[in-house]
Amino acid sequence: MTTYTICIFTENTIGLLNRITIIFTRRRINIESLTVSETERKGISRFTIVIKHESREEVEKLVRQIRKIVEVLAVFGYLNDEIVYNEIALFKISTSLGTKSLDVETINKQYKAWVVYWGLDYVVIEKTGNDTEIFEVFAYLKQYEILEFVRSGRVAVGKTEKGLVEYLPEAEWESYM
Repeated sequence: MTTYTICIFTENTIGLLNRITIIFTRRRINIESLTVSETERKGISRFTIVIKHESREEVEKLVRQIRKIVEVLAVFGYLNDEIVYNEIALFKISTSLGTKSLDVETINKQYKAWVVYWGLDYVVIEKTGNDTEIFEVFAYLKQYEILEFVRSGRVAVGKTEKGLVEYLPEAEWESYM
């Protein structure tokens, strides 16, 4: 199966997430991750959806169907080598008495992960990177007592020179600047 990242730029409208996800449900395509955030333009949201599928033609049909939604301004489908992307993961690790001492130096230097909170009985470690890098840290941290693990959805930008600004002229949309 091939991993596809679909980036959808929309007007910020109530109920739009539901209408978009119904398209995936009808086509029986599972969403691996979904991230929604505002863009550099006020009132414009960006959906970053990761799916795995065997057929590029089916993914292209899906993209064409999403484009038909009135509030959708632009839709782009990417393969992993066409984008720059990252995720974030947080690990809550027990540090209570009687547990193995945490090797913070290895976590920092070898895995490029950081302690972002140090409590009395646990620490929270943050790792940003792709899913492979995150699960390498997970495999290492399994030697300790993992109390919680959470991973965000993918955030991504295309490697093309064009960005949202190319599709939404400056005069039409208010910027945050």
